[in-house]
Amino acid sequence: MPKRAQQMTSSTARRSVPGFFLVLGVACLVAATFGGRLAIGLVTFGILAVCSLVLVLLGRRSETYQGLTEKAPDERFARIGGRAWAGTGVVLTVGNLSAFIGELASGRSGDPYFWFVATAAIAYIGFVAFWSRHT
Repeated sequence: MPKRAQQMTSSTARRSVPGFFLVLGVACLVAATFGGRLAIGLVTFGILAVCSLVLVLLGRRSETYQGLTEKAPDERFARIGGRAWAGTGVVLTVGNLSAFIGELASGRSGDPYFWFVATAAIAYIGFVAFWSRHT
């Protein structure tokens, strides 16, 4: 790939990730407004807008962020990105499991959290099976 095209691809990736956070924030704000929860919509939008701004600033200065958003990151950046996604998965799974247990302890069904935890467990088993055959 010519260097100019590669720079455009990396630049597009560095802009698309913050753009995704911003669009997600707007979607949350609209959904919360329709649901009668404007305050939580504004808070959610604010958090995602700040995340978007931080990513834009990182895109200009951080070698790590630039390496992670390349079309084909080198081995080091691929490992960093993989570990970051794995860590995110652990945090989300533990959070949902904690919320599920809290719901059960409060005498409720824990219904939405149960499905998140069940999906995470099934996905984990599926990914282990997949990667054990393709690595």
